[in-house]
Amino acid sequence: MAQMAKIEDKTQIMCAPPKVYNFFKNDLTELTKIVPQLFQSVKVIDGNKGQAGGVIQYELLILGKAMTAKVKTETINDEERSITFVILEGDVMQLYTSFKAKVTVSDGTVTWCLEFEKANDLAPNPDQYAAVAVEVTKGLDLYLLTNI
Repeated sequence: MAQMAKIEDKTQIMCAPPKVYNFFKNDLTELTKIVPQLFQSVKVIDGNKGQAGGVIQYELLILGKAMTAKVKTETINDEERSITFVILEGDVMQLYTSFKAKVTVSDGTVTWCLEFEKANDLAPNPDQYAAVAVEVTKGLDLYLLTNI
């Protein structure tokens, strides 16, 4: 049986942390504008933006491959400026039996922690998803610095 594993990636930001955190909390549907090379469609399909329990459907491109993901906002901690997302369905779940992503915004840094359990020993570590998280963070930082 596979065990839970984690990978973590930190990205420097120049934008004010509350702006970045508020985007992750309330404006994820805007990802198609900020990183259109990755996100083809992002829509809320259940619940409300900015609240735990909401579910968002993503259509994205990773390494040129079209993928889908249905993602639930599991927890929101405004004091810590962190949000935990859990993937419910989609292409990722072909490789992993469970997959969570926690984003934490602090002064000058966004930290992504991916927690996963491989479906089998042949499944790779989700390094490509960590790279996407970094690309999203960098694109968001630039967008917020220049547009808002």
